[in-house]
Amino acid sequence: MRHEKVTPPPTLPPQTRHDLQAWVREHLHLPPHLETSLLAAIDAVFTRHERLWQESKQEAIQALSAGFADKMSRVKTELSAKDATVSSISRYFEGLVAELTDRTHRDPKTKLMNFGRFTEQLESFLALEQRGRWCAVGLVDITGFKWYNDALGHAVGDQIIERVAQLLREQVRSDDLLAQERPGGPQAQDLHARFGGDEFCFQVPDLAEYHQAHAIAERFREAVERYDWTLEDRRLAAQPVRVDVGVVCLWLGRVADRRFIARRLAADLIQRADKLMYEAKGERASHIYLVRARLENGVLVEITSDQSEPVEETETS
Repeated sequence: MRHEKVTPPPTLPPQTRHDLQAWVREHLHLPPHLETSLLAAIDAVFTRHERLWQESKQEAIQALSAGFADKMSRVKTELSAKDATVSSISRYFEGLVAELTDRTHRDPKTKLMNFGRFTEQLESFLALEQRGRWCAVGLVDITGFKWYNDALGHAVGDQIIERVAQLLREQVRSDDLLAQERPGGPQAQDLHARFGGDEFCFQVPDLAEYHQAHAIAERFREAVERYDWTLEDRRLAAQPVRVDVGVVCLWLGRVADRRFIARRLAADLIQRADKLMYEAKGERASHIYLVRARLENGVLVEITSDQSEPVEETETS
């Protein structure tokens, strides 16, 4: 019978001080006095390195502790110097985020909502709003604004834009809480916005009767006309500022008819109001054009003067 030679497993090197002493005795076979001297020398080396390691570890811990304590002391001093507390820091960052968010949503010159934010708000309203009968979307344009820029300079043109924006804010109806932002008040949305250049747009979210939209536009037009424009520049006495307004008054109907076409509907309302504004601009006798409209099969359709007011329908889920 053939026997295979079995290779013994490799011997592991000594892992501990005790293992090293056993290895010396087993493999070196030194005289007792030399073995004792060798083991003593090994112990001395081990002991020295252990002491050095402990000292370096303690020094590292102390250095880290001192550095951390120094940093904490500096932070505490800075916070105390600024009279900062956890709550004040929290309020600071909340305010910073709110300010940055607000800046992205507002026109820097007039502080009115920018057009992108306005369309988002209008789309959300059209997709979700179930109350009310009518809403209105309007565009306002400063009549002959290019003349002011060319004849009086861009600085005066900027003053005119800023003053018209202020007049627009001042003429919002007191009960239109969703149409004007009031600091510290309800969570209202400012739905007046700078449309671009010398144009502005607005939304009136809740109207019992469509003709109320015309009254609101007229009140704004009159406020601009009554303002003493010589306070901005004496040369404006020769040609005071006027505005033209186009308004689409939408019969809201059922939210189910608007929910899935809100984006397109918002764009259609703004485009129609823009067209009406330019039609009003072409008529020197009338500075406000208004139409009524409703949705029919998802399409914005104008309600003619000979048609009766739509009948309010009951919302079904």
